[in-house]
Amino acid sequence: MILAELNRKLNELMALPAEVEWVEFKEAKNSFKFDDLGKYFSALSNEANLKDQKYGWLILGVTDQPPRRIVGSQYCPNRTVLDRLKQGIAEKAGNGLTFVEIHELLLPEGRVLMFQIPPAIQGIPTAWDGHYYGRNGESLGPLNLSEIDRIRGQAVREDWSAKICREATLNDLDPDAIRFAREQYKEKHPRQREEVDQWDDLTFLNKGKVCIGGQITNTAIILLGREEAEHFISPAYGWITWVLKDEDGIARDYEHFRPPLILAVSRVFAKIRNLTYRYMPNDTLFPAEITQYDPWVMRELLHNCIAHQDYTLAGRISVVEEQESLLFTNLGYFIPGSVEEVIRSNAPPPQYRNPFLANAMVNLNMIDTIGSGIRRIFEKQRQRFFPLPDYDLSEQPERVEVRLFGKVLDENYTRLLVKGTNLDLMDVIALDKVQKKRPLTEEEFKSLKERKLVEGRRPNLYVSAKIAAVTDDKATYIKHRAFDKAHYKALVISFLKEFHKAKREEIDNLLLNKLSDALTEKQKRNRITNLLSEMSYKDKTIITSGPKRTAEWRLRDNEE
Repeated sequence: MILAELNRKLNELMALPAEVEWVEFKEAKNSFKFDDLGKYFSALSNEANLKDQKYGWLILGVTDQPPRRIVGSQYCPNRTVLDRLKQGIAEKAGNGLTFVEIHELLLPEGRVLMFQIPPAIQGIPTAWDGHYYGRNGESLGPLNLSEIDRIRGQAVREDWSAKICREATLNDLDPDAIRFAREQYKEKHPRQREEVDQWDDLTFLNKGKVCIGGQITNTAIILLGREEAEHFISPAYGWITWVLKDEDGIARDYEHFRPPLILAVSRVFAKIRNLTYRYMPNDTLFPAEITQYDPWVMRELLHNCIAHQDYTLAGRISVVEEQESLLFTNLGYFIPGSVEEVIRSNAPPPQYRNPFLANAMVNLNMIDTIGSGIRRIFEKQRQRFFPLPDYDLSEQPERVEVRLFGKVLDENYTRLLVKGTNLDLMDVIALDKVQKKRPLTEEEFKSLKERKLVEGRRPNLYVSAKIAAVTDDKATYIKHRAFDKAHYKALVISFLKEFHKAKREEIDNLLLNKLSDALTEKQKRNRITNLLSEMSYKDKTIITSGPKRTAEWRLRDNEE
């Protein structure tokens, strides 16, 4: 990795909301026990394998709780010592793994060591001194038996979706689903239209990569199977569950949709109330009308759930309809690692969980493999001036949750902001996080700050004057912007000139609603306390008398 890539990776890891199983931060200002280092090497290597990560990371010289900060580490102070350390760990590691690299970053804030740890080899857990280690959240401990079995079971990695259902026949597939699949295949391959009409069903299924040599696969049952044929893929489920929740989060209705999923998708969307949403553009007196959810975006998200579901976990895909959003959930880790990386690269991922199923869905015009699906989802939401989708990859490590919003959160901020400025999609994603009060990565924060798109201090960021001017959102900007201290001091002095004295409650009433809305109530009161202290002891413009709870402030000139 080059220096810029390492800095970007460090900022990305430091911005994680909490430690994940494949990343560990330690201050290690002066020392770190060799045996503990080996245990973390084993644990992070195994967790990187289980979480489908390219590497695990042990970072020394950084605090372990967000907001993380660099404190510097003098552990193994030179490259010669680091190389000996690398060799020592290789000798005690159980499967011959070594670090890909130990990166030393000499930053203004201090020295940081980044241990880039390879994932355990397929079928062979990484040991330390004869024992296997893993992580449970932030806790280091023995790797549990089920996880050891999962790694050992990778020795011969099978594509579950390509597995043959030995006893299934063509009669176990739904004729309507096959007819619909033919039409979709012709849409995807228009040059073969006439040829497709000449194929019998089995030839079509082989050509479409749904069956293998005339044999029925798990993919065929999932996409085209009759409902009663689902037992062929047991204990896996081929279900999509729709749930309707009211404004209190209570489930009011639900329905399970079984194979063939190529037809079930339309039935799921028929249940969703895609209402007409109205908002008022700033350059017209007539409201704009748009559906809450873009049909293509909904379909793409659900098709992605089908393609990337880990069917070996024997769970269901779900679509939860809430008052102003849809929540799509599928089981299995998000293999690319981060959504931002997918959008930035705009290329197909290096691997698929279900390659045979994904290929079949491409042929049947359900998804594409050029890597643009997620990016197009974000672009379409941007074009609609709606909040961008939220991908939750942290709360449940073996599932992916995507929330699709069906309401404008802030018309000026979201709609005219994007319309009136030349922002790339990555900046829009970062500003969308600001809108939702979500944490930014260090890279996102620096980019927005350098371009003067946001003001304030993290986590209390808000839209800057530059954007406020574009969006006609100047009033919101003024409410969030902090005035110079002299302004607030002048208000206090004016009050005391008029009324001669003031209790703390009266000063709070005077200033609280004038301080920046980016501050919390507690921060505002602390700001007032500091202001009064400065006026009393530094400026010497006011004096206080009486017990703390009933103290009163007066102008010093008046008292003298």
